[in-house]
Amino acid sequence: MADTLVIVPTYNERESLSSLVGRVRQIVPGADVLIVDDSSPDGTGELADSLAHADAGVSVLHRERKNGLGRAYLAGFELALDEGYSLIVEIDADGSHDPADLPAMLALARTGAHLVLGSRWVEGGTVLNWPWPRKVISRLGNSYARLALGSSIRDLTSGFRVFRAEALRALDFESVASQGYCFQIELAWRCEKAGFHIVEHPITFIERAVGRSKMHAGIVIEALARVTWWGITRRGMREAPREV
Repeated sequence: MADTLVIVPTYNERESLSSLVGRVRQIVPGADVLIVDDSSPDGTGELADSLAHADAGVSVLHRERKNGLGRAYLAGFELALDEGYSLIVEIDADGSHDPADLPAMLALARTGAHLVLGSRWVEGGTVLNWPWPRKVISRLGNSYARLALGSSIRDLTSGFRVFRAEALRALDFESVASQGYCFQIELAWRCEKAGFHIVEHPITFIERAVGRSKMHAGIVIEALARVTWWGITRRGMREAPREV
């Protein structure tokens, strides 16, 4: 059995899914892929099933309705832990994350990092094809979250990550309520509070070439509200790890 599971959450990603899964399987052939589809109306779920039928290293988890990025990842995490995977990867389905970075990120996790973040905002990291207002929003959002939470992580909102299983087992999934970018902030911050070793690996983030972005004002408002509240209440707070 593979020791690594790459989780790919999908909602209306039919145009980019085959390419992304194919590249992952080519670059890290020893890793399994789990597609978590939220009943996409564009046929993404059916395409995922066909990919799984053609490749034993690909499987699909169908959810009954669109219920948010965070819930999709948590469902994938639970499956990964139940199945005994040692390393669990987050990657976007839209092609914005380059699977060519995975070997280096997995190597960092295997040699001691509990969480490896594919970071746009460390030396060597960059973003391509974003308009300048979005770059500014991302940088300011990360800076605000770092300040409010007392975090040293440069790219708290990165959606390209490798977790060691013991880090995920130590987190209380039932208390996670946030979605979108805020979900990414919350899990990274919880790992940081729990004292896990976190490494940021520079990546080149490329804006999607096909399909539509899932970013909307509600995601930004949620992130600002939750980060502000966490920042206000964080004094004296520590993550209470689950027994591992």
